[in-house]
Amino acid sequence: MSEENTPIEFIKSSGNVFEDLDLEDAEELLIRAKLGYTVRQILESRHLKQQEIATLLKIKQPEVSNLMKGKYHLFSEGRLFGFLNKLEQKIIIQIAQHRTGEPLQDVTLEK
Repeated sequence: MSEENTPIEFIKSSGNVFEDLDLEDAEELLIRAKLGYTVRQILESRHLKQQEIATLLKIKQPEVSNLMKGKYHLFSEGRLFGFLNKLEQKIIIQIAQHRTGEPLQDVTLEK
């Protein structure tokens, strides 16, 4: 069989890349990624400079750099919630019965 005709093998994602990579605390990492991404999107949409972001979020410039580079694992969920509050975002926490196959934690972003 030629290289062109070799079937490509793949594994279907669980929906959580961190779980697929078999990382510890995969659900927590996914939550942080979703929250951090939301913070970054809001900041980018406002076209703020890093010093302005540091002042707004009351953090140091190296932390702004980490946030804008997507290093969300360096920030706790509580800290990311605090950033969203400072960006005047409403956060709703909903608790529901867990169903088999669903993640235990999830973040839904309203557009």
